[in-house]
Amino acid sequence: MASPPAPSDRLTPRGWAILLVLSSAIFLEGIDVSMMGVALPSIRADLGMSTSSLQWVVSAYVLGYGGFVLLGGRAADLLGRRRMFVLWLVVFLLFSGLGGLATDGWMLIVARFVTGIAAAFMTPAGLSIITTTFAEGPQRNRALLVYAGIAAGGFSLGMVTGGLLTSIDWRWVFFAPVLMAAAILVAAVRLIPHDTPAARTGGGYDVGGTLSLTVAMLLLVYTVVMLPEVGAGSTVATAAAGLALLALFVSIERRSRTPLLRLGLLRSAPLVRANVGAMVLVGGFVGFQFVAVLYLQEFRGWSETQTGLALMILGLDAILAPTLTPVLVRRFGNATVIVAGLALATVAYALFLRVGADWTYAAMLPSFLVLSTAFALAYGPLTIAATDGVAEEEQGLASGVLTTSFQFGSALGLAVVTAVVVAGSGPDGAGLDAFRTALLVPLAGAVIGVLVTASGLRRGRRTTTPADLVAEEVSA
Repeated sequence: MASPPAPSDRLTPRGWAILLVLSSAIFLEGIDVSMMGVALPSIRADLGMSTSSLQWVVSAYVLGYGGFVLLGGRAADLLGRRRMFVLWLVVFLLFSGLGGLATDGWMLIVARFVTGIAAAFMTPAGLSIITTTFAEGPQRNRALLVYAGIAAGGFSLGMVTGGLLTSIDWRWVFFAPVLMAAAILVAAVRLIPHDTPAARTGGGYDVGGTLSLTVAMLLLVYTVVMLPEVGAGSTVATAAAGLALLALFVSIERRSRTPLLRLGLLRSAPLVRANVGAMVLVGGFVGFQFVAVLYLQEFRGWSETQTGLALMILGLDAILAPTLTPVLVRRFGNATVIVAGLALATVAYALFLRVGADWTYAAMLPSFLVLSTAFALAYGPLTIAATDGVAEEEQGLASGVLTTSFQFGSALGLAVVTAVVVAGSGPDGAGLDAFRTALLVPLAGAVIGVLVTASGLRRGRRTTTPADLVAEEVSA
């Protein structure tokens, strides 16, 4: 008897068009975040902002994003994914433009906070449109790997773009996303199909759960963001308040007939492993990039444009993710590729520990190349693992949980690395010893990621059946 044909990962022309629209949105979100870091000195000089208020240009966005993203994921399921994506893309466009028109620091901070909220609703909606539009299996995996590669490319290339735009005027760091968002909006209205929101039983929304979770996430993200800036007493107080509200949220969800978050979703070991892996992957990457920027700009005296061009090689993941990664996933399996990616990240951070006072770019290049390959291998497969096997009516929620892991990991990685650099800095600023000590943070995170995700790999091998092996060979 002939073997059945392997499922195809080919996308239709309309499927490619929808994927391109949604990938452009996540590219926009990534490049918007990345460009901001390069523009901060010019913003401070033009608006007369203090150093403490300047950091809120970044922190306000992270706070809005991290505080509302789980609510955004569930809203996509309950109110309609297309509706939430289009609506919050409009909000993103408007408040990005408002940031470019800001004449005072507080206006810019408010604009960034609302832009972060818009991204918190828009991003999980877009990801869940992909996971519900493309059939689970090779086709969805291909779509997610393309999506993840473009997302990573936006984040990696943002520094170069930000440096070039800031050299013209820092306000273009806000106006350029407006133009891109407008083009995406026109395409989204035409191409993204209408969907039917998930049915709600028992009537009403989980107001208590929504409020407790949102405030808890705001407090926890605030704690992480402010970790390098405030004393231990304030950190413990906000963290304790956030954890108390999380406990209240769990209590409410157990009794609610229409829970915001079905707690059973978090009992999935593969989902938990994927989210832990996502947290340490992005947290380590952001922390490493921060150390690299400080080393190149403050220690070596490179300009913003030179630094952006030097780090542009990290954008190689945008090419590798949709080309190399699908081949490796088909050949070795999703879990194996994730572990390999995190292991390569460990190697990249370890290589940069040897950083010297007069390192040439050729000496830095191996770390950058290995890290871009690591990100390409791990980012997309982690996205697949975090949404695989989740019911369609909870895809928005699963996407929100994953986005929370990315954002919380990013904030935590940056906060801890910043605290280590500040603690090790002398009167003349950070030196090589401070940079090397800070690099141990992403290195430790990558090791933890390897251990956590490898545990799933071992379980997967124990449960592999002969039929699975035959299917894998047919697919290959």
